[in-house]
Amino acid sequence: MTTASQNPLLEFSTEISQALAQGQPVVALESTIITHGMPWPQNMETALAVENHVRKTGAIAATIAIHNGKINIGLNEGEIEVLSKTPDAMKLSRADMAFALSQKRTGSTTVAATMMAAEMAGIEVFATGGIGGVHKGGETSMDISADLLELGKTPVIVVCAGAKAILDIERTLEVLETNGVPVVSIGVDEVPAFWSRDSGIASPLRLDTADQVAHFWNTRKTLQQNGGLLIANPVPEPDQIPAAIMNGYISNAVEEANRQGIRGKAVTPWLLTKILELSDGDSLSTNISLICNNARMAGEIAVSLNNQK
Repeated sequence: MTTASQNPLLEFSTEISQALAQGQPVVALESTIITHGMPWPQNMETALAVENHVRKTGAIAATIAIHNGKINIGLNEGEIEVLSKTPDAMKLSRADMAFALSQKRTGSTTVAATMMAAEMAGIEVFATGGIGGVHKGGETSMDISADLLELGKTPVIVVCAGAKAILDIERTLEVLETNGVPVVSIGVDEVPAFWSRDSGIASPLRLDTADQVAHFWNTRKTLQQNGGLLIANPVPEPDQIPAAIMNGYISNAVEEANRQGIRGKAVTPWLLTKILELSDGDSLSTNISLICNNARMAGEIAVSLNNQK
């Protein structure tokens, strides 16, 4: 393994330790979807399904979380179940990751925190559902996710279904561009909008295969470019919720959140829960489909990177 194995804050599962030592393809997975993204038992079932989709590609899945003063790189089924049932787990990003470690708090990792952990562990590819971004009204509230800044500085490929559609996608893309982050849509000309394949916003870049993504990433490294690469992978068409329908759910949820004064980190999980209610559960089914689809794509990219070494 790399010197990552000597970092006292990292604790690798046996499977991940062996995979990295043997040069096998590994995909990092976040854990906020377990603690804040879905209700029990769908959170645990989805976490295990996502890992399985990674493994079907020939890659190894490494779910990441914080526990007892360590960054756990790879959780077993029992550890995922415990995390799934931990109501007070912290939702961790760059700002409070060290706090949770120093205080031995249990925490799940957002996109930003998972990118940090993946880089420390020597893992180049990471699958998530959707990234954070600029919240609606962000031009006055300055509510902008740390995920965007992390993508500008941390060299990890992030596979998602676009920015969560509850966000201001156009302003999110502007911030990513400012931070020099390439946004690549897979097989489509528009940036996908999480639950929907179409956003009405042209994608800055398009590629069609995992091999092309791997070659692009290796070219960036040869150029010694810093930061991450954002892969926007649209939800499978049969499972999407059309944008016109989703926009109605989102507008109602955002209005209610504003009335109740929901702010900061509480906004995204609150909105997701409200949209689940408004959509009669359809948003959860689509969420599960898209994260599994992203896991497959991330696994294919990791395998391709391994083959191109």
